[in-house]
Amino acid sequence: MATLFDNHGRKLSYLRMAVTDRCNLRCFYCMPEEGIRYLPKKDLLTNQEILRLVGILSGFGISKVRLTGGEPFVRPDIMPLIRSLVEIPGIRDVHLTTNGVLTAPHIAELSKLNIAGVNLSLDTLDRDRFRAITHRDEFQNVMRTLHALLESSIPVKINAVVMDGKNTDEIISLVELGRNNPVDIRFIEEMPFNGEGSHYNRLEWTHVRILDHIRAHYPGLAKIHDPEFATASGYRVPGFAGTLGVIAAFSRTFCGTCNRIRVTAQGTLKTCLYDAGVLDVRALLRQSADDALVSDRLLQAFLSRPKDGFEAEASRQSNPVSESMSTIGG
Repeated sequence: MATLFDNHGRKLSYLRMAVTDRCNLRCFYCMPEEGIRYLPKKDLLTNQEILRLVGILSGFGISKVRLTGGEPFVRPDIMPLIRSLVEIPGIRDVHLTTNGVLTAPHIAELSKLNIAGVNLSLDTLDRDRFRAITHRDEFQNVMRTLHALLESSIPVKINAVVMDGKNTDEIISLVELGRNNPVDIRFIEEMPFNGEGSHYNRLEWTHVRILDHIRAHYPGLAKIHDPEFATASGYRVPGFAGTLGVIAAFSRTFCGTCNRIRVTAQGTLKTCLYDAGVLDVRALLRQSADDALVSDRLLQAFLSRPKDGFEAEASRQSNPVSESMSTIGG
């Protein structure tokens, strides 16, 4: 299998593939309460287009794929897509990121398909607060998914966005989920991808403050080995079954080892979360471009990658960061 490096010598091996821009929640840090203007179905990549693209990328050495959204399970044909995706030669690990509302009925099959991991978005353990953050009363369904995942063979990570004045008093409660459960709880700095831009003049709860807050409650907190290309800095509380991590998503401290590329649901390639999109892959696929031409255009984009998220954001010029994470794919 080929090994692909960008223009900064970083290995590229991980695709985050958004399969829809639709979501059944309205988390305020992801999109405005009224939602966003969803793309017509014809503007989304079809299953066949996604599978073709992943097949091309696997030839470059992409071996890990994460399906994101929006919420992947609002896409009606998501399970047929997953069944085909795991069969693509060269794709060793297929992961999912989900809000858990519609996921539980599919967990048994996902386990049989050897899904490598599921990231569950969960910012609070309080039903009323969940409704306030998401504008939907779906907490019980999410918890049902969490329990089903813990009973399955699928590795589970919980993604919690840390929001000033919203859920910082629950950081320790979330850490405690790892006391008796083999789950990795990851605390993520809030980012401005919410359809409106930044909610704050500055970020109060940085990765440093989050970690200091946790360490104050668990003085024995120990650093653990971080896998290659990890975005989270990992830790373990002695005696806990699970682990925890802190992701500097806004501070962007991990850009130097980033191995990720992103494709939005409408087929726009992003070589950095903070860029505005660098290639219309959908147009190439629908203009009957052969695989060689698609590969060439992808390679050009990979070899023109910004060195970090700050450079990518600066390149946006008059188009500041404000789009919804639902349109990006995380």
